[in-house]
Amino acid sequence: MKSIFNQADRNEIINRIYSLTADSQAQWGKMNVQQMARHCVLCEELYNGTVHVKRSFLGRFFGKTALKQMLKDDTPLKQNAPTSKQFVVTGATADLQIEQRKWADLVKEYEHYSNDSFVHWFFGEMSREQLGQFIYKHNDHHLRQFGA
Repeated sequence: MKSIFNQADRNEIINRIYSLTADSQAQWGKMNVQQMARHCVLCEELYNGTVHVKRSFLGRFFGKTALKQMLKDDTPLKQNAPTSKQFVVTGATADLQIEQRKWADLVKEYEHYSNDSFVHWFFGEMSREQLGQFIYKHNDHHLRQFGA
C-alpha cells in the first residue's frame, strides 16, 4: 500500500499538488480548489504536529474500527466523508499557488518525520505505518476530488 513516508509516493503527491490550477473543478463536495488546498495544509499541520485537535467523542468508540476498515486495501477514501470542524474551510482563502507551496513543503517534511506516537482526532493512536498510509490516502482523496 502507498505511504507518504515512501519517497516515490511523496513525489507523486507533490507533482499532483502542482498540477492543480485555479480552474480545477470539484467532482464532488462543497469546497473550491483553493479551499481544498487550505484544508489539506491544515491537515498536514496536524499530522506534522504543529496543530493539535481534541479527540472526538465518537472517535473514541469507532475510531479504531474505522481506521482498520479504511486501511484494509488501496481503495480510495469515500466521497464527502466528514471532518472535524477545525478543518472545514469556507469563504475566501489565500491564492492557490501560495497554498500549493505550503502544502507541498509540508508533504516534503515527511522525509524526516519522527513522531512515533501520533494521535489522530478521530482514529486515536496510529502507528507510523498506519499514519503514512492514511496521509497518502487523504491527499489522494482530495487530489482525485479535483481531477489531479
